[in-house]
Amino acid sequence: MSVYQETLDFLYTRLPVFQHIGKAAYKADLNNTIALCNALQNPESGFKSIHIGGTNGKGSVSSMLAAIFTKHGYKTGLYTSPHLIDFRERIRIDGTMIPEEFVVSFTEKTKPLIEQISPSFFELTVAMAFDYFRQEKVDIAIIEVGMGGRLDSTNIITPELSIVTNIGWDHMEFLGDSLPKIAAEKAGIFKPEIPAVVGETVEDTIDVFVQKAKETNAPLHFGTKAPQDWIAACELKGLYQHKNLGTVKSAIDVLTNKGYAFSEETILDALANIKALTGLRGRWEILSQQPLTVADTAHNSDGLKLTMQQLKAVNRGNMHIVLGVVKEKALETILCLLPADAAYYFCKPNIFRGLDVESLSTAANHFGLQGKAYNSVKEAITAAQLAANPDDTIYIGGSTFVVAEAL
Repeated sequence: MSVYQETLDFLYTRLPVFQHIGKAAYKADLNNTIALCNALQNPESGFKSIHIGGTNGKGSVSSMLAAIFTKHGYKTGLYTSPHLIDFRERIRIDGTMIPEEFVVSFTEKTKPLIEQISPSFFELTVAMAFDYFRQEKVDIAIIEVGMGGRLDSTNIITPELSIVTNIGWDHMEFLGDSLPKIAAEKAGIFKPEIPAVVGETVEDTIDVFVQKAKETNAPLHFGTKAPQDWIAACELKGLYQHKNLGTVKSAIDVLTNKGYAFSEETILDALANIKALTGLRGRWEILSQQPLTVADTAHNSDGLKLTMQQLKAVNRGNMHIVLGVVKEKALETILCLLPADAAYYFCKPNIFRGLDVESLSTAANHFGLQGKAYNSVKEAITAAQLAANPDDTIYIGGSTFVVAEAL
């Protein structure tokens, strides 16, 4: 086993990992992150940043902005979570993942502190990203919120711009049982006198953002309509990306007013090459054409509503859906969105938080969704591929972790 692999094993076994164990890993304060960053001489103040939260779209918006900055010649850090295949996907500069050696040396350096304060996996990863971006002297870092905002580990930065993509129903056990409560948590990333962009609002949330902007004296801007040439150029073809592009357009307008220089031609070039420039995957990603096979990380009602609309619009042959979810998912909010005329291949993502396949299958049957249960994501995908004709459609989703295994 390599030293890097040993280091990862240490991090996964020693630190609570939310992606794996859920609620037990969640820390509802910033104390550990502050302690870690204090011990590292506050790397978060060593680079400029843009902070991005929201229920859906924050990964895509982060990657779009990172691609635009990289294409304009800025040395651009990008911090996102969770990763799909390789831990190092979380921390990149101009699309290149953090070196294994840095992960090893950072972990060794912070081991005494890890023993002392027992940070979560996410808290340590945030500190690692900040330390790396400062050491590498990035011009700008795009920082994606993990969950919520107000109490998220990333929320110790003072950015150039705060962005909230949208508000929807997700992680209610942590963020609150109403849209205004969830919005208040997300708006917790607004900083005094730092401009803020809110991509999408609904009637229930708009006042929350206006009030928070007043409290912090933050100039507030709302998402605009995405320019048609941006939509045409963008290589991310999910219909939901139109909204994300509108959020990015507003962000670019605000940043231009702050003195950043962008050219329309370079923006279009960046949008056409987001995957190569940032490594983003799993957003309406077409894995094959015959049968048409699409993987998408949408995993809550707002996200799935849009991907199901797009799936319906594809209208190609019979529909085969490989579906797995995590335990805390409010199944009644998502199963009602799925087409009853599809064949289902139920599976459990290979993490502790994965919902057992029998529970998923039983719940799905109540909504008229018929199919078989499989022992793994791989088996479910294989079964779908064997059953599908070349002119059929296979959709793989329900959870980021199902998509990760598919990739």
